[in-house]
Amino acid sequence: MNAHARFLLIVDYNLSRISDVTHIARYARERHGAHTILIRPNPTAADAQLCDHLIDLDPLADGFVDAALGCLKPWRNGLKAGLVFSDNAVQRGAELLERLCLPVDSATLAAGAFSKRDYRISEARIRDLLASQYVMVPEYIEVSSVDDLQRFATMHPDGFVVKPSCEGNNRGVVIVKPGDSSGDTFRAGFSAVEPYLNHGAICEALIPFRREFSFDGVGATEFITEKVSASGCYPVEVAQILPARINATERATLVRTGRLANMLVGQCHGPFHNEIKLDDAGLQAAVIEPNRRPAGMKIWTIAADVYGVDFYALWVDAAFGVFREPALVPAARQAATVMLGVPFNCVFTPPDSAQGVALFDRTLARAAALLGAESMRRLEFSWLAKDTHFIPAIPRDNSDFAAQACFVLDSDTIDIGSAVAVVRATWLSLVTEMPDVFDLPATEISATDHSPFVAV
Repeated sequence: MNAHARFLLIVDYNLSRISDVTHIARYARERHGAHTILIRPNPTAADAQLCDHLIDLDPLADGFVDAALGCLKPWRNGLKAGLVFSDNAVQRGAELLERLCLPVDSATLAAGAFSKRDYRISEARIRDLLASQYVMVPEYIEVSSVDDLQRFATMHPDGFVVKPSCEGNNRGVVIVKPGDSSGDTFRAGFSAVEPYLNHGAICEALIPFRREFSFDGVGATEFITEKVSASGCYPVEVAQILPARINATERATLVRTGRLANMLVGQCHGPFHNEIKLDDAGLQAAVIEPNRRPAGMKIWTIAADVYGVDFYALWVDAAFGVFREPALVPAARQAATVMLGVPFNCVFTPPDSAQGVALFDRTLARAAALLGAESMRRLEFSWLAKDTHFIPAIPRDNSDFAAQACFVLDSDTIDIGSAVAVVRATWLSLVTEMPDVFDLPATEISATDHSPFVAV
């Protein structure tokens, strides 16, 4: 081994981030002359293609840090930087980087970015301070039975949310609204979180704000993303929009709230993605959950097109001790990531990638014509799964979609929210023209099947 070799350590990643890890490894090699070491549980052959060296370890396993230190001995002298790239690794990955004397945000406070319960405990400790900054702190309890849900419902007749303490992508999240007080409702809510009880589950009061955003960025470089979620019991994210459609007052409230969340979870130089709800007046906000990782749903991808900044490069540079704070000036364009579903419950067999890209390009062309837009450009398209699998018409989490795509609207005059709605509805219309990829005949497709997806 070259005694002068430099290495970047990446601690875990989610499968949807393969292209991001590839980009990080390439940038680290080209900009910092660094080889990449990846730690990941049960790595696959694809993982071996992403990096120069691969270590099979689970960041949630007991003794992870000591085991990782042992495995890293051959490269110890050349380790110059590290990135913690998954929610599961956020705390122990930070502990590992601290033990390696590599730059990293606080491991002690990282638990709040992994456990929703721990974050609510942190908020409760400074409830008065947060209230003084117009940040609402919802009441919550830990739950381990249906009886816990019933007791919480008695105290919160206006509704509440049941969710796992440590799980992403809206998995297991159920909203119990006023009037949903039957035993069947409570049992259904508990059954949704039951698979995740090994890491805990909570009930928390509904945040009575309609709009949702995220406070995103790296270090001191920040931007605000507008989120579009499905209505009903399953608040699945269906789109992310940039730039967020907000005024100066709303921006100030969201930035203040996002920075307070960062302080609570120990973020300083690294990435953040804090999900926040905002009241209609734009004066009060509440944190849904904080995250010390890059935003999901390709938010950094669309941000690169809107702001002209590579946030993955910022993150890698910061890990190597090079801190940059580029000014974010939005171009005269808008962008969005959209989740693309199916018009009816079906077993779906994805066509090849080229067919998917062609279908989405047709979707954009037809949507542009409907909107009177001169240009709508595809940035990315991908099927969410490669195998034949069941997809429900009404998604319960973000795995219940057929595809994810990013597009750019080369205009700042057409409303991007309307564009998202038209793109998603147009996609469903075109999918009905491809009955061969479903196990149901085209005659089973009806207008009513489309209703959950026509508008966002």
